[in-house]
Amino acid sequence: MLKNVLIVLFIILLVISCKSGGDKSETLEVDESELVEGDLEISKETIDDIIQSVSSPVEMAALVKDLGIKFSNKYLAPTDHVDEISTSFKQALSLGIYGADLGYLNMYNKTASVIEYISAIKTLADEIRVGQFFDFTTLKRLAQNYQNLDSLMYLSLRSFNEMDQYLRDNDRSHLSALIITGVWIEGLYLATQVASDAPHPSLAERIGEQKIILEKLILIIKNFSKDSQFANLLEELNRINALYKDVEITYTPGEPEPKEENGMLIIIQNEESIVKISDEQLNEIIAITKEVRDKLVGA
Repeated sequence: MLKNVLIVLFIILLVISCKSGGDKSETLEVDESELVEGDLEISKETIDDIIQSVSSPVEMAALVKDLGIKFSNKYLAPTDHVDEISTSFKQALSLGIYGADLGYLNMYNKTASVIEYISAIKTLADEIRVGQFFDFTTLKRLAQNYQNLDSLMYLSLRSFNEMDQYLRDNDRSHLSALIITGVWIEGLYLATQVASDAPHPSLAERIGEQKIILEKLILIIKNFSKDSQFANLLEELNRINALYKDVEITYTPGEPEPKEENGMLIIIQNEESIVKISDEQLNEIIAITKEVRDKLVGA
C-alpha cells in the first residue's frame, strides 16, 4: 500500500468540478459571525504539505480490506442527525468525518449506504455554501463504480483545491482546516477500532505514523484558537497528541526514483519510516481516539 499519497478526500467528490451550469466562482453572502481569522495566514504550500501527508480514507479502508477484515457498520458515524448540525464549524468538521466514512463504504462497494452518506455530505456542503461545487448526479454515478478509484483520486484532489481556493478567497480557510481534520480523525478512528477488533502489525504501524500528521494539524488548528470552538478542538487533539509523545519514528533512505515532471527529469529520494509503538501505547491511543471522535460526532 502506498504511503504519503495525496489525500483522496473522498468527500471532496462533493466538489467535483464537472457540474454543468452555474458559476463556481460566484461569491455568496456569508454571515460575518461565521468568519474566523487566524493569527497567521497559512500558506498554500503548508496546506498542500498536510494534504499530501494525511492518509486518505480510501487508502486506510483499502488497507483494512486487504487484511481480510469484514465490513462493519459499527465503525461509521450516524447520519440521522445531519439536519441538526447547525453551525458552520460543526458542518465542516462533520463533512470531513462523513467523507472518510464514504471512502470506507465505497471500498466495500456498499452502494445503498454510499448514497445515504452522499446525501448527508450534500446537505452539509449546501449549508457551508460550497454546494455550487456539488454535482449529486455525477457523484452518485462515480460512487457506484468503485473500480475507478484512480480517476476519483485525481478529480477529488483537483476539485478540493478549487474549493479550498474559493474558501480562502472568501476568508473562510478555517473551514478547509476543519474538513481536513474531520477526515483525519475519522480515518484514525477507523484504523484504531479495527486494530482493537483485529490486531495487525500493519495497522499498528499506520496508526503510529499519524503522530507526524497530528502535529501538523495541531499547528493549523492552533492558528484559529482565538475562537472558542477551535480552542476546544485543539484541546481534544492535544489529548491524542499527548499519547503519541513516546511513539518513535525513524527513517531509512530508500532507492532514488527517477521521475519526469513538466518535461524535466527529477530524482525523488524515497525513504522508509520505521515506527516503534508498544501494545500499551497503541491501546491508549485507541481508547482516547474513540473518546475524542465520539465527542466530535455527537457535538
